[in-house]
Amino acid sequence: MFSTFASDMVRMHLQQLSLVNFKNFGEATVEFSPKINIITGQNGIGKTNLLDAIHYLCMTKSYFNPVDTQNIRHGEEFMLIEGWFEREGAEEYITCGVKRHQKKQFRRNRKEYQKLSEHIGFLPVVVVTPEDSALIREGSDERRRFMNAVIAQFDHEYLNDLITYNHILTQRNALLKHLASKGPAHYGDAEVWDMRLIPAGKRIFEKRKQFISELVPVFQKYYSTISYDREQVRMSYQSHLAEGDFGELLRRNFEKDLILQYTTIGIHKDDLLLDLEDHMLRRFGSQGQQKTFLVALKLAESDFIRQWNGQQPLLLLDDIFDKFDDDRVQKIIHLVADDHFGQIFIADTNRNRIRTFINETRSNYRIFEVSNQGIHLIESSDETK
Repeated sequence: MFSTFASDMVRMHLQQLSLVNFKNFGEATVEFSPKINIITGQNGIGKTNLLDAIHYLCMTKSYFNPVDTQNIRHGEEFMLIEGWFEREGAEEYITCGVKRHQKKQFRRNRKEYQKLSEHIGFLPVVVVTPEDSALIREGSDERRRFMNAVIAQFDHEYLNDLITYNHILTQRNALLKHLASKGPAHYGDAEVWDMRLIPAGKRIFEKRKQFISELVPVFQKYYSTISYDREQVRMSYQSHLAEGDFGELLRRNFEKDLILQYTTIGIHKDDLLLDLEDHMLRRFGSQGQQKTFLVALKLAESDFIRQWNGQQPLLLLDDIFDKFDDDRVQKIIHLVADDHFGQIFIADTNRNRIRTFINETRSNYRIFEVSNQGIHLIESSDETK
């Protein structure tokens, strides 16, 4: 169902990043290490923004603010992000330009994409940030967003099905509101939309089900490693489509949908159940346990993308070590420094602790400091070893 595993891993890393009027940066250019990059500086100074610019080039949008114009520096009319990547030995020049009141321009090697979805998966990326706690604490839409973001990076048919499903769902909900305002209605009035909704929904369900079944063992392995086997976690996929035929479920719930004026059955209601020692993680997990859960989940995500996409994703770790003791920080650093992972970006205020653990791995690294004066390289393994 998914793409075939690639035996020859595609190597990819970001060589240089240039920013103009992006968030709090006026102008900045950074040249990165192909392995580990540590971004230090005080809180609120722009470390996260630097990582977000990398995400923009990989996923065509911000990880934190989906409204492009709101990422333009205050008082300016445009922003520009440029990235020079090395991929399979060739240079890839990726640019994203946004002007107020104009369409976003996203280019690969100076050729503009007709559809932004064509770029998804070309430069895979995994982000771990404190804001990901919403995946545990907030509603099911956050967990569906997680599944969609991962699967779409290696399966364009899934992304197309998702776009189709959401479009048809919008049309069906509009019809339900119209029918409710007219008076008595029959299922046949909605059947034309259901015949288009059902195939896309079924394919999405099957791919989500396979994704979670393959992700869970890897996720549990990482959690066990980081937590030193102190507790057990579980994650399971919940969907209406596991309860019966999608078409029959839609037909059976039509009267309810008509009363509520929206579609109550379908993959747009899917969820992931997250448990710690047979209890809900959201209610009973400590902050440290929840953060360990998120880190293990994102490392498993990186493994999954690497297996099915055939590329090592960039891994962006944004201020994730707060609430962790030194043992867990050391374990995570040693995990990601391994050749199993590709290029790593770590934003953290505790430069000395991160440097100490990275030196233990003997990996190549560069340390940058972000301040009001810009972004400066302050240490490189080439100079210290």
